[in-house]
Amino acid sequence: MPDSVMFHDGNRRLQDQFDSRRISDRLEDKLTRQAFTDNDRTFIEKSMFFFLATADADGRPDCSFKGGTPGFVRVIGPGELAFPDYDGNGMFKSLGNILVNPGVGLLFIDMGEKPRRLRVNGTASVSRDDPLMQRFAGAQLLVRVQARAIFPNCPRYIVTPGGEEPSTYAPRPDYQPPEPAWKGFDDFKDYIHPRQPTPNGE
Repeated sequence: MPDSVMFHDGNRRLQDQFDSRRISDRLEDKLTRQAFTDNDRTFIEKSMFFFLATADADGRPDCSFKGGTPGFVRVIGPGELAFPDYDGNGMFKSLGNILVNPGVGLLFIDMGEKPRRLRVNGTASVSRDDPLMQRFAGAQLLVRVQARAIFPNCPRYIVTPGGEEPSTYAPRPDYQPPEPAWKGFDDFKDYIHPRQPTPNGE
């Protein structure tokens, strides 16, 4: 039985190179879940878009944008959500991948005044006759996702659409970005890995 629902040997090799295994384990322990919270549900069901990552049977990846009106993605069980497939270009890149490799990753982003990100990794299925389709106007197929890991991400690099300035946290020449507030939280401050030196010495 693996000791983590989040990390495999590749993740661990890099975590050990950067001395970040302790904070990674702490983030998994404190933030990762397999059931949606009320706040997760509200965030997801208010979203008008998300990004969907899939891969084919050979592991070749694909990432697509999925959009609709608020509520087009719905939490339908403790660890399950559903979303419709609408008319598109007919290539079925994402959904075709799901048919041969059900592992998926969903990324929800709020780019407003209080940026937020939520990731949902899990197993997906595609149906043309799911009775739930009747609740989704315009659906030609329905995708259900059973979550394996639900976890928030630090939003520090998100920028407001149309803004001309990069994130305050984005590295650039002759600039030392601030540390994000979460690194000072009691749950995490004793687990933070050292910031790594960069090739230009900044």
